[in-house]
Amino acid sequence: MVVDEQSAPPRAAVVAPGGMYGPHVPLLMYAADAAEARGARIERITWDPPSQADRGSGHWVLDQVAPVLDHVSASSPGAVPVLIGKSLGTNAAVLAAERGLPAIWLTPLLTTTEVIKALRAATAPFLLVGGTEDRHWDGALAVGLSPHVLEVRGADHGMHVPGPLAGSADVLGRVATAVEDFLDRIVWPAAA
Repeated sequence: MVVDEQSAPPRAAVVAPGGMYGPHVPLLMYAADAAEARGARIERITWDPPSQADRGSGHWVLDQVAPVLDHVSASSPGAVPVLIGKSLGTNAAVLAAERGLPAIWLTPLLTTTEVIKALRAATAPFLLVGGTEDRHWDGALAVGLSPHVLEVRGADHGMHVPGPLAGSADVLGRVATAVEDFLDRIVWPAAA
């Protein structure tokens, strides 16, 4: 996909990982690749999160993500970055709501009050992706929060499904397609 950089506003994406892995796990990697293929500058956050007790209800995540968003705004005037987050990184929904940013939330923490409140307060569109076997996922809540939802039956918090690995690879492909469709139809429709 070719983006006319002369006429299009600058594009950027900020990737906030989960608590166990960095920004290069397949779910985040493919989401970032989709944004990059559409001309976005990618800012990947790496971190070593404190213990669950020390995270302070997601405030630690906000302290990590806010400076990156500020840097993107300062270095790419006019850019409205897309936030891409997985699990722990979905605490950045607070920043997306405050700043009016579109987002892609992979395995969001739909059992966390702050995340739910932020998603309800969001004014920009967001995609929610989760699996029915993820204890942090609530499909009925997801559909009530956004018209952009991919729910995968049998998928766990890593979006893996039981059985041969080909099934989980297929899920990864479905997630990648949902991300591409969301970017092309909702976030950057001129790129479609």
